[in-house]
Amino acid sequence: MNDQAWGLRELVAKKRTQNSKFITIASGKGGVGKTNFAVNFSYVMANEFAKKILLIDADIGMANIHLFLNTDPNKNLKSFFAGAKLEDVIQEAYGFDVLLGFSGIDELRELDAFSVQSIIYDLDRLSMDYDYVIIDTSGGVDEKVMSFLRASNKSYIITTPEPTALTDAYALIRSIYNLYGYERFKIVVNMCRSEEEGQTVFNKLQTTVKKFLGIDIELLGILPYTNSLPQAVRNKELIAMKYPKDIFTASVKRICEIEANVKPSQGEDENFWQKIFDFMGK
Repeated sequence: MNDQAWGLRELVAKKRTQNSKFITIASGKGGVGKTNFAVNFSYVMANEFAKKILLIDADIGMANIHLFLNTDPNKNLKSFFAGAKLEDVIQEAYGFDVLLGFSGIDELRELDAFSVQSIIYDLDRLSMDYDYVIIDTSGGVDEKVMSFLRASNKSYIITTPEPTALTDAYALIRSIYNLYGYERFKIVVNMCRSEEEGQTVFNKLQTTVKKFLGIDIELLGILPYTNSLPQAVRNKELIAMKYPKDIFTASVKRICEIEANVKPSQGEDENFWQKIFDFMGK
């Protein structure tokens, strides 16, 4: 059994010829619009920029992507860990694919090494079929959030002008940098009353990060407050689909355009899933 597991691990470790991009979306606290950004970003990337997208709901405590996308919450990774085919738990929603229920990773403690490596191999194989794998994590800082951040090519940190949100965003950046030296952070300032407010919020965060950590962060985009957004959320709709000309949608499209024009580097996502499971001690 150990020889089989080692063989699968070696297979996963081989360099790929096709490149996927893993982007982890995180925040220092809940309530900043992280998941709303994740689903609309995925929608625009798939439908406006013709990218093949897999969105993974890795919010362990409050997984709720299915509410935005009208997908079946019972069709998730727990079924895969129990023996279902990975392709059978992937769901299609509005032009992109969705994988729900990463909370099932806790059940891996009961699996042997060969089973874990088989899961890693299947996740790795599946990820190669996509241009982007977008991972929506829990708000705050915990072991699983840090694992996804550390393994990702880049991380989008969502914050707002609210002072506590800004403080918690800095705490997240400080923790992952001090513990692991990770510094590939891109900032999205949400719920802004103006571009100037968003720029001011970012400047405060950038100044603090530079002063106390000595690293640079990048402003990816500013998302404006709009009355259309709470209306879309109440109706369990995507604002980018329901209101394609809204100022919020236009701002998401600008972020997508920036990301879509980034030149990929071969092998940048090498061993992503192996790293995830190693970091989590599986």
